[in-house]
Amino acid sequence: MPKRIEVLVVDDSAYMRKVVSNLLQSDENIVVVDTARDGLDALEKVKRLKPDVVTLDVEMPRLDGLSALERIMRECPTPVIMLSSLTQEGSETTVKALTLGAVDFVGKPSGTISLDIHKVQEELVAKVKVAARAAVSNFRTPILTVPQKSVVVSSAPPPPRITPDKLVVIGSSTGGPNALQQVVPRLPGNLPAAVLIVQHMPPGFTKSLANRLNDTSQLEVCEAQEGDELVNGKVYVAPGGYHMILRSRTLIGLNQNPPVHSVRPAVDVTFESAVSFYGANIVGVILTGMGFDGSKGASLLKQSGGRTIAQDEATCVVYGMPRVVVEMGKADRILPIQNIADEIAAMLSV
Repeated sequence: MPKRIEVLVVDDSAYMRKVVSNLLQSDENIVVVDTARDGLDALEKVKRLKPDVVTLDVEMPRLDGLSALERIMRECPTPVIMLSSLTQEGSETTVKALTLGAVDFVGKPSGTISLDIHKVQEELVAKVKVAARAAVSNFRTPILTVPQKSVVVSSAPPPPRITPDKLVVIGSSTGGPNALQQVVPRLPGNLPAAVLIVQHMPPGFTKSLANRLNDTSQLEVCEAQEGDELVNGKVYVAPGGYHMILRSRTLIGLNQNPPVHSVRPAVDVTFESAVSFYGANIVGVILTGMGFDGSKGASLLKQSGGRTIAQDEATCVVYGMPRVVVEMGKADRILPIQNIADEIAAMLSV
């Protein structure tokens, strides 16, 4: 029998610690080795017990969940699933946690004390199993400095917004928010292309992701909307629950067609649409994530003469999506996350 996944459950509510433990241990492959009542208690037990996965509440006394997460990732990197009422729709807390190194999140259905927590049992068990395989030792401290974006002080009309001749399409999933924080802020403010990002996320979270990237980048980053105009030096993040396509060479479209690879947005959908308008003038980037979304798109891109970058295994939290592209022979460059922005800029310059 394979070794069971050992989990530490962290919550300031004794009721929630008990219920979450029971939900997890309903699966024969999971065992809860201990529980912790706050962040300091969790930190001590992570160091001592070395669990495979931690489920971590956000609102706790003495040391809150986000502060505990930062210390865990710095002092004893361990896969963490955020489990809290604050990881609900629209929560900036969730995106911050994912940027700081949490592998994933599960929202409590009805607040801090969720009597209906059983509703997320299947999701919680599945995400714990994924997290147990995550290589969080590959986590890198995010870039959080606020850039000096150019400010024009002039009565003259602003320069024309230039329609791009080239396009960058980036796909990511598990571990993606942190990986994107290593790429987008490193891109130059005069990037001669528009950038489309497809991060697997449910509705309500991608706007916070876009805002967080915008705050730390020289480029303007936004959550894409139907009819947005493509311009050089702007980054468009696909909204959760919508596929992002191009309706023309200059206009973004959104749709709620069925999920592809069980996800919506899917980067394959964006790739297929983008290739039809930009062909060889695309740089495709596949970052950390589960599954094989992006592999069909990378094939279409290569057939059209475009170029593809895959994140290397040594810096991926989950080496799934990039692995497939590499094994198919569709990656022109296989690079550590910290080198990808420079390579994007280099590919766009030729």
